[in-house]
Amino acid sequence: MRLLILGGTNFVGRATAVDALARGHEVTCLARGTKGDPPDGARHVVADRTAAGAYDDVAGERWDAVIDVATQPGQVRSAVAALAGSTDHWLYVSTISVYADHSVPGADEDAELLEPLAADVMESMEDYGHAKVACEQAVTAAFGDRSLLARAGLIGGPGDLTGRTGYWPWRFAHPATDDGSVLVPSVPGAGAALIDVRDLAAWLVHSAGSGTTGAFNAVANAAPLAEHLATAREVAGHTGPLVEVGPEWLEEHEVGEWYGPRSMPLWVGPEENPGLASRSTARALAAGLAPRPLAETLADVLAWEADRDQPHGSGLTDEEERELIAAATE
Repeated sequence: MRLLILGGTNFVGRATAVDALARGHEVTCLARGTKGDPPDGARHVVADRTAAGAYDDVAGERWDAVIDVATQPGQVRSAVAALAGSTDHWLYVSTISVYADHSVPGADEDAELLEPLAADVMESMEDYGHAKVACEQAVTAAFGDRSLLARAGLIGGPGDLTGRTGYWPWRFAHPATDDGSVLVPSVPGAGAALIDVRDLAAWLVHSAGSGTTGAFNAVANAAPLAEHLATAREVAGHTGPLVEVGPEWLEEHEVGEWYGPRSMPLWVGPEENPGLASRSTARALAAGLAPRPLAETLADVLAWEADRDQPHGSGLTDEEERELIAAATE
């Protein structure tokens, strides 16, 4: 196949290019290159997707499929307009954040969506889901039943700079206290789900080759948060004490949810979105999505993070960890 990846230099796009090249496909990556270079073997077309004529160097070629990972609606609208005559198959990496309601565990792809963002530019992460809906609509307006919408859940694996994948195995492997204690959230009912970026990439390439179309929830390894943490602990070989604290205690001590500095990564109150980590994946699995076990992903991320004094992006520093453990055990 001749594949055009709009991106290809960072995380999902790069992993997709790597997988496609390994399968012997011809890959072109259109990207600014500010976040790195495409993998060896890929052609790099340097372009700024916000600029006029961004697709001029590729619009005249014929592509078996185009794969796009953009978030900004304006970029997707301009891409489908410029490339509508260059391919018969468009694959767009979307998100389960497009759904209006996350209160029903097991909901499928027919669930109600958010209202689309009217603007071309998403100014705030609060509009993330709305922006992705607008991107989806731009794709389906141009390609209809010739498009694939991959509504991914949390994407992780080696290369995850957010720290959502790497913090827990890294922390269990690097306790901050002399007795090996690790602070963990105790949130009954909270769930987590993680799809390995390499598995998502492999499925996108497979789907490009098979001509797969439609909307799919690309989610994997859904489990209670406690089970996710237990897997991270096992991967790291941690045997020290667990210091469990609840949501109210974490909030009182200004520890954030989900990710970022001074946070408990992956913790999201279950009362807010009980179905967030448990959407139906039946369609994607039937279409060839083949997720690897969570333990394999976390072990690979731990190896990727192994030489760092602090994992990428999220969690508690050693000093914060010690202070909070002392507060929780005094």
